[in-house]
Amino acid sequence: MTAPQLPEPRPVLWPLRPLGSAAVWTKASDGRTVVTVRHSPLSQVTPEMLAWWYSHVPGTMRYAGKTLPRYLVWHPLDHISYEASTPTVQPGTSLHITEALGRDVTKLIDIQVTVETIDAQAAIISKRLFGTSLIRLENEFTPYNGGARYVTRLTIGDTTPLAGLILNRVAHTRAFPPAKLAAWIRHHIEEIGNLENFLPDLYRYRADHEP
Repeated sequence: MTAPQLPEPRPVLWPLRPLGSAAVWTKASDGRTVVTVRHSPLSQVTPEMLAWWYSHVPGTMRYAGKTLPRYLVWHPLDHISYEASTPTVQPGTSLHITEALGRDVTKLIDIQVTVETIDAQAAIISKRLFGTSLIRLENEFTPYNGGARYVTRLTIGDTTPLAGLILNRVAHTRAFPPAKLAAWIRHHIEEIGNLENFLPDLYRYRADHEP
């Protein structure tokens, strides 16, 4: 399979959040690895805005004087493509997500996942095979001081017999080996932090232009 072509980086109009801006801890047990990221609060980004965002990542927006896919603005350096099976993302939608962590093609994420939940409390996606979860990403948000508190849990692996036999090894060695997992943590802190720089304005704009 040919590696996806990295698009030109977009201008970085705002500083990306540093790794130390979030609390991160990892727990490994039962063949699974669970990474929890507690982000610094998002200023002026409400849970309702986040629910709308995760339903409307497909689409375009104005950025740096151009009209660009929203996904390429979300992380202006690493994101490559975001394809959804439905016009509005909802439970049951299939997503094909491609990104190069740190713009390093050796740390490529090229994965198809299914949306489980999108509402004003959480956005959850997962990659399952034969009834076993390889990857599950839970994004949870609650109101805080006019914005939101945001906590992410990435679970790698499962406790099913099939997981113990082979799939946990695949998840840990191919999907998220240690170096890629470390790069993903930094990337995720950057992309979630970046939402407070553009989402409030985009959300207000959408009220007059989109359903």
